[in-house]
Amino acid sequence: MSFPLLTATAVLPAVGAIATAAVPAKQRTAAKWLALLVSVGTLVLAAIVAVRFDPDGGRYQLTESHAWIADFGVRYELGVDGIGVALVALTALLIPFVILAGWHDADPQETGAESRSVAAGRWRPTQGFFALILLVEAMVIISFEATDVFLFYIFFEAMLIPMYFLIGGFGDRAGPHGEKEAATQRSYAAVKFLLYNLVGGLIMLAAVIGLYVVAGNFSLQEIAEARANGSLDMATNTERWLFLGFFFAFAVKAPLWPLHTWLPNAMGEATAPVAVLITAVVDKVGTFAMLRFCLQLFPEASKWATPVILVLALISIIYGALLAVGQRDIKRLVAYASISHFGFIIMGIFAMTSQGQSGATLYMVNHGISTAALMLVAGFLISRRGSRLIADYGGVQKVAPVLAGTFLIGGLATLSLPGLAPFVSEFLVLVGTFSRYPVIGIIATVGIVLAALYTLVLYQRTMTGPVKPSTESIADLRARELAVVVPLIAVLIFLGVYPKPLTELVNPAVEHTMSDVQKKDPKPEVEAAHK
Repeated sequence: MSFPLLTATAVLPAVGAIATAAVPAKQRTAAKWLALLVSVGTLVLAAIVAVRFDPDGGRYQLTESHAWIADFGVRYELGVDGIGVALVALTALLIPFVILAGWHDADPQETGAESRSVAAGRWRPTQGFFALILLVEAMVIISFEATDVFLFYIFFEAMLIPMYFLIGGFGDRAGPHGEKEAATQRSYAAVKFLLYNLVGGLIMLAAVIGLYVVAGNFSLQEIAEARANGSLDMATNTERWLFLGFFFAFAVKAPLWPLHTWLPNAMGEATAPVAVLITAVVDKVGTFAMLRFCLQLFPEASKWATPVILVLALISIIYGALLAVGQRDIKRLVAYASISHFGFIIMGIFAMTSQGQSGATLYMVNHGISTAALMLVAGFLISRRGSRLIADYGGVQKVAPVLAGTFLIGGLATLSLPGLAPFVSEFLVLVGTFSRYPVIGIIATVGIVLAALYTLVLYQRTMTGPVKPSTESIADLRARELAVVVPLIAVLIFLGVYPKPLTELVNPAVEHTMSDVQKKDPKPEVEAAHK
């Protein structure tokens, strides 16, 4: 039997979470280093997965299949295509930086009841914080690997629990409210996050049960093959209802307008590393699942719903960007910018072109890296001043030039500047959309203009101008913080200049998806005219 590499990639952070949580209360530094080492080990395993994956091989590779709940047709089935490999690699890449960036975010307060509980060994916030991060990593990775619908559903929902505690229990202490009000806001954001996603999950559960009634099993590959060869004939209305059940849950997590309202609260009240975990890692499960499950299991219903989904994606692009322009809170600005970016991703998926879907997949990866860079530098800035409000900053580039420079690069990546990774993905999404839906593609370009506006205005108000008295003492980035930011910027530049390794990885998977929905790229009008 071959080594279960995909299982190991998910099990290592899960075991690491248990070990980190078990570290004695007073040994906080040991817990941090253990979590970091486990995350680096997971990154190594993810790199091995990427190396062993053959883009020109079968659709799903490194597969594992074992009986689980045989009476109900549930199996423990794992397998990755190029899209899954890219997102597993993204997750494994970001978690070490999330841990490094949050190195002191869960340190207990030096005074008060919390300090006394830690001293007595009753409360271990540091251990709990890093254990929860590793647990989320394990659940996200296995979600990208699962090819059994029921197995996917379990971890799709289970990841909500550690995220709830990360938002509500370890939220940002730098909010504009007093300590008591800040705790209330964190609890509100955590509950809103949980309720929105639970409602989506419950609707999806009904669709998962309906799929089993129709298909008789939960195997993604078996159901898709049966649909392709005609042995599973699904009634039109049945397919549409099942599609809507799956899509609703994924749209909540994505997040797509009008199901997005939990995200600004969650990212605003969470610490910067947890905010990165939300939008750069967890939310990608939603858009990934649209490609893997909606299009593959329900191809006709996906085409039927495409016009409405494209309109919703377009609204997300414009609406998110407009609200980002008007934000006074740095973290909420990044949250609304992410809503706009997810609109581009969903638009690329449902444009039903190879350029659009390749661009959407690249966008998932590039958005994760660029948002991590911007949000983590913003977190370093906020931790120095103790405020998330844009108006409390000014002239930072004169007292902390490296911080300001890395903040600028992260912002330029967010607005998809040519030469940085997000430009390639956004360009492909727009080209792919325009070739089939030119009006949608043209209107979507407004989002690019608005992205330049909210990014450059944010930089101008926080980093340029006279130095405010409140920012005179802001220190520049330290060695640990540079170790977080510099590699992310290096990856953004590398993938912006040379995206070929990533495109070669995902393009074959996109071709399979296009085949699932029986769509071909439209021919250029000039070529058609010559013929």
